[in-house]
Amino acid sequence: MNLLYSNILPLGTEDNQQTIADCFEEQLSKSDRIEIAVGYVSRASLDELDSLVEKYHIRNICLNIGMYYIEGMPEGSYHAALKLNKKWIADGIGEVRIIRTFKYHGKVYCFYKSGEPFAAIMGSANLGVLKMEASNRRQYELSSLTTEADECKEISEHVLRLKMPNCSANIGDITDMPLIFEKNTALSGIELVTEVPPSNVEFYKRCMAYTSFLLPLKVPAADERHMDDGKHYTKSNVNVCYAAPRSKRKSRDWFETQLTVAKDITRTDGYPEKNVPFFIITDDGYWFKAHTTSDGNKQFSAVGDELIMGRWLKGRLAAAGLISPVNDTQLDTDRKGMITKEILQEYGCENLYLKKTGQTALDEDGTALDVWMLSFKPENQEGDDE
Repeated sequence: MNLLYSNILPLGTEDNQQTIADCFEEQLSKSDRIEIAVGYVSRASLDELDSLVEKYHIRNICLNIGMYYIEGMPEGSYHAALKLNKKWIADGIGEVRIIRTFKYHGKVYCFYKSGEPFAAIMGSANLGVLKMEASNRRQYELSSLTTEADECKEISEHVLRLKMPNCSANIGDITDMPLIFEKNTALSGIELVTEVPPSNVEFYKRCMAYTSFLLPLKVPAADERHMDDGKHYTKSNVNVCYAAPRSKRKSRDWFETQLTVAKDITRTDGYPEKNVPFFIITDDGYWFKAHTTSDGNKQFSAVGDELIMGRWLKGRLAAAGLISPVNDTQLDTDRKGMITKEILQEYGCENLYLKKTGQTALDEDGTALDVWMLSFKPENQEGDDE
């Protein structure tokens, strides 16, 4: 048995020792198959695992995740795991499974060659050990490597039992996974935006809806993202950042967003009047002023900063791990940063929900403004039922 360590000073590795991550990669390089069972994962570690699987041409892999079905899974990790599962299934090499019947807190990595387990790592290290991040940089783990045949076989049998239907299921088949929503930091510290405590959010959630509207988000399908015919929303609405820049020297900001509302909604009784400001409180705790503008009252936007609405909406998708902000939209020729129908469907919400709470709040000049609540939450999660 060889002991393995996290690479943390002053208890870092010595000349005759190895980090868990280095040992994992070394054993993987000798393998054609790997079985993993851990309690927790991270988005970065899932990406790293996928990269290593490709690097060493692993033919078969199964990742069993043990704690989230009962505790709840961070939405970013969930979407990353779901995406990885789809990729492995499409490639015909494996899957990601969720243990459902109990909280599994083991950390086991079993390596195979030609059908036989030849090495195994076990100890305290969850999958996050594969990729150093700020969150685990000062976290110390201890594991051991065994190459003893009987021990490897016993560990292999243990992991294979976890894959039985009475213990686990493919993550893509689980429809009731509890999710923990990750904080959208894209609005943190932004001028004209205030963060409010959860108690305020809950108060407005409980308020009766005096009137409410579903605002569909207009985006293209993924295979339509280069169809710039003016009919597929590739350069308008949520994706207006891909329209021609206002200046040749500066691309449009990725967070720039337009919410263009259809006439059948804007003409409905109770819809906010044109150019009359009101306060928005979002379902995740942000407060800012908004208004409706343009011909036919069709534009719904924040007052004073055209990026606020996009920071809120796209920031939510980024926090969920479904999209990465683009630094320069003109250089994004493949439009990987474009919001598509598939992204919204994976998030579980293709509309915004706008509710008039019946409450008012004072503006800076003492004017009482209506308070509306704006929600963007997957339909199968707890939210406003009004």
